[in-house]
Amino acid sequence: MTEKTQGILSQLVKQVCPPIILSGAKMLVESHTILRSSIGNSSESVVEQDLDVYWDAEMAQVLETWGEKNVWKEIQLLIVNCQGKVLDVACGTGKTMDIISKFPLDVHGCDISDLFIGKAIERGIQQDHLTICDATKMPYENNSFDYAYSIGSLEHFTEEGITLLLHECHRAVRKISFHMIPVSHSGKDEGWLKTYQSFHNNSVSWWLEKYQSVYKTVCVLDSTWEDEISVGKWFVCIKHEE
Repeated sequence: MTEKTQGILSQLVKQVCPPIILSGAKMLVESHTILRSSIGNSSESVVEQDLDVYWDAEMAQVLETWGEKNVWKEIQLLIVNCQGKVLDVACGTGKTMDIISKFPLDVHGCDISDLFIGKAIERGIQQDHLTICDATKMPYENNSFDYAYSIGSLEHFTEEGITLLLHECHRAVRKISFHMIPVSHSGKDEGWLKTYQSFHNNSVSWWLEKYQSVYKTVCVLDSTWEDEISVGKWFVCIKHEE
């Protein structure tokens, strides 16, 4: 990365990230193992992702609490200086949308599960702000949103699905997309693992290659989320004027 590019990145990230994030300050970490129970076998070729879990009532209940000590605090810090229209990609039951509704933002969400979207409506989120869709084929027009975020979602997509989703975010989002995912504690590419859900547990460099295939500028920030085999990272994807 050139000195000029680093300078642009620094300025853009400073616009949306308060000093506590930029300095890499960390909160106390508590290990969360709800979504990871035992390591399965990795696979070099991922044909399809597990989808049944998105119509599981128990999973809907898990989504109500799992991020309260870490990622739900972090997304507020990342989004606090943003203005405009925001998309929650794979919004689940709408808990994160509800949390950031305190900010002066026009928050929308999409998810593949009609069960989860139904839960979001039950919690009081406007129905016309919610869309049932495949995140790799979102029905939004180009540059419909100023910002977007996803939390603990991309790792469950196939490699093809990851790339398609990122292209969709680049198309539909005008400025910056924030994506929180787990990367391997080992720093190695451990592949496609089966725990409560199947997911990629790979290195930061493996993920950077995916993001940088779509975005020219990607910043990696530490998350305080972790479990026995993974640690959280935020990938901040900045869309430049074309």
